[in-house]
Amino acid sequence: MKFKSFALAAAFAGLAAAAPASANEARVEVRGGVAWASGTEEAIAGVAAGYDFDLGDNVFIGAEASADKVLANGADVVWGLSGRIGTDIVDNGKLYAIGGYSFGEGEDLPHLGAGYEHKFGSNVYGKVEYRHFFSDFVDVNAAVVGVGVSF
Repeated sequence: MKFKSFALAAAFAGLAAAAPASANEARVEVRGGVAWASGTEEAIAGVAAGYDFDLGDNVFIGAEASADKVLANGADVVWGLSGRIGTDIVDNGKLYAIGGYSFGEGEDLPHLGAGYEHKFGSNVYGKVEYRHFFSDFVDVNAAVVGVGVSF
């Protein structure tokens, strides 16, 4: 599937384009929210770790690994690899697009989305993010809020 190849390429773009000299910041976060598809909603919770690289004064590219769980009986952990690109829109805010690939026990899914991070002080940030997971059966949407630490 061409889209899966594109999603994988996007997920690893941050790693391929980065050089250690341009390193900006590492980050870890916890998040929670809701996933929905076909009229069904379920709570989700997860963690993520990533690294962002400066590409100039206001542009960055990054890579992220994640683990998310639908909080329903029998649901498996969904692992994800994503790439993101974004811009600083205010002194402490980042607006970004994200894309990648999620996999678990069931169907492996490409995903695309967008989000916003806002720093509160020098290391702590909050975020909101939306992702759409493309399935051969039923597409899934997810919206999360999170809190993290950058270093």
